[in-house]
Amino acid sequence: MDHSTPTIERGTPASQIGLALALLLLLAAISAPWWAERSAQRLLTEFLYTLALAQLWNLMAGYGGLLSVGQQGFIGLGGYCLVVLGLDWGINPFLIVPLAGVLTAAVAIPTAAVLFRLRGAYFAVGTWVVAEVFRLLVANTASVGGGSGTSITRTVTGIPAWWRESTTLWLALALGAGATLAVYWLLRSRHGLALTAVRDSEPAAESLGVSVARMKWFVYIVSAAGCGMVGALIFITKLRIAPEAAFSMDWTAAMFFVVIIGGIGTIEGPIVGTLIYFLLREFLSDYGSWYMIVLGCVAVAFMLWIPRGVWGLMSSRFGLHFFPVQRRVRLHALAKEAP
Repeated sequence: MDHSTPTIERGTPASQIGLALALLLLLAAISAPWWAERSAQRLLTEFLYTLALAQLWNLMAGYGGLLSVGQQGFIGLGGYCLVVLGLDWGINPFLIVPLAGVLTAAVAIPTAAVLFRLRGAYFAVGTWVVAEVFRLLVANTASVGGGSGTSITRTVTGIPAWWRESTTLWLALALGAGATLAVYWLLRSRHGLALTAVRDSEPAAESLGVSVARMKWFVYIVSAAGCGMVGALIFITKLRIAPEAAFSMDWTAAMFFVVIIGGIGTIEGPIVGTLIYFLLREFLSDYGSWYMIVLGCVAVAFMLWIPRGVWGLMSSRFGLHFFPVQRRVRLHALAKEAP
């Protein structure tokens, strides 16, 4: 007779190593203004906000099953919060970042009410149409600069350069690391189980008592809020904004590329994908339009031959899970008592 007792494990040896490594990297990033050059800080800032965007898109598509190609709409709205709240109202630009999240979430509510009447490819096209509507509205509004764009340098006037660069980096770190940890926390909760159930099968999820509509609303609005905050941060670094740049499809294309290459439906995937994206950009940026062509070919090749991405391939082959969200049951044999 088998005498054993089950235990539930939620961590792995890799996750413990990953935690220690993450803490070291976090401390290094926080202290970067004291030891890194300004160019390195800006590159790290860009890496972190790209990671945040990738995690948000992965949350929608990889876990929520909502394929959006219009997230640039919320990035642009977040950027233009700097114009309205910063230039017109005189609010500190770094305080505008969380306010942009609140405002874009508010805009996402009526937007979701329209988009969730669509399904599949129609939903994806609908998100792009909504982003274009946002762009056209902004481009035809003279009070925010219209189609010619406007400088937002005045929003940071009076802030010392060191503090401006450092605060921008720390905000990017809060968004990049925060988005990663928030997705991890969500997926380890019962809401995460409900979300993945909705992704896998909506009828099956409903039969188990999961509110499909509520989960979709939640994911869509959270992603919109995150993109709005990132959008505000992006244009703090650029100090000039125009509709073509703010609402560019390139933002969503970068999210798509990072997630597909890294591994959709994994937390580690966007991290790996962001690293690969920046390495490719570094080596191919001198080749002009060929840069985008190569990125497109790489993405297509991964979708055809490595659909699970780099991290999906590695985790299946080596069993690595730095952010384990599954519960594992292990049986431990009970010690026999001496007669």
